[in-house]
Amino acid sequence: MKEHSLWHPVMAANGLTDAPLAITLLEQELVLWRDATGLAHAWGDQCPHRGAKLSLGRVCAGRLECPYHGWQFEAGGQCVHVPAVPAFVPPASHAVRTHAVVEAYGLLWVQLQPEAGVPLPAFVAEADTQLRKVLCGPYDVATSAPRIVENFLDMAHFGFVHEGWLGMREATSIDDYRVEPTPTGLVATQCRAWQPQSNVHSTAPAQVEYTYEVVAPYTAVLTKVPDAASVALKGFRESIALFICPVTPETSRVWFRLAMADFDSPDSKLQDFQHTIFMQDKPVLESQRPRRLPLDVRAEVHTTADKASSAYRRFLKQETITFGVC
Repeated sequence: MKEHSLWHPVMAANGLTDAPLAITLLEQELVLWRDATGLAHAWGDQCPHRGAKLSLGRVCAGRLECPYHGWQFEAGGQCVHVPAVPAFVPPASHAVRTHAVVEAYGLLWVQLQPEAGVPLPAFVAEADTQLRKVLCGPYDVATSAPRIVENFLDMAHFGFVHEGWLGMREATSIDDYRVEPTPTGLVATQCRAWQPQSNVHSTAPAQVEYTYEVVAPYTAVLTKVPDAASVALKGFRESIALFICPVTPETSRVWFRLAMADFDSPDSKLQDFQHTIFMQDKPVLESQRPRRLPLDVRAEVHTTADKASSAYRRFLKQETITFGVC
């Protein structure tokens, strides 16, 4: 499966309002805008007339207007008005390149190349009404999407990158855990870590059990079950999704979708904890070379603690996912 047929997150859904916005996905420049009904559209950011950026234009009466000559395009991408020649009826060739777009998990997702049967990445916790949903990000990171997924799956860095939070140097040994391939990637279970502060409501260090799942090449989900005695909020549980937009082979935009049994804390409190953790990861991620994840097993060395990341690399290689890897 090629990257252009996958669904990729490109921006927070509530960030797209009255004005068109420019984004980049898989090195392609796109314009996002909403029509009069509020429906989002994703087009190539280029007017077919003289190549001006449509993202510099405006939305008029539910149509996207080019900033150069005022050509107007209806929701399907067809030009319907040329101000310089008011009586002219534009033919079918006078149209913009369009792409599929859907709204899910608080984000807008774009599929550059149509392919039947390609689903959105699954985030089961989204449908759980007992969990409150909060979006964190975006974070722009100077590395490839697979490097970020692999870091998300990795527990051996907790005691060093997240010392005093998700880990401690005195307890860095990784117990054996189980990894199984799935049609969408992998699932890793029985993952355990001793953590000083595993979540925003932690009151004491605790042994925490993780389950990781790769649900698409650039999407992963973790669930955490801390010792109940170490959490101030009764019945607390959480599931966190990592959503990545592959901007270029070596740059990415990242969001986290939190699903937590906490309906009282302000969004900012939950977002601040996630922000602290990821800002510890970010400089290390950007320091890694090569930025594109190597799939050749000989390119980097491995240990048994790396079972999840090794399985992820095998999945990418088997699926012939090549963008952002080498």
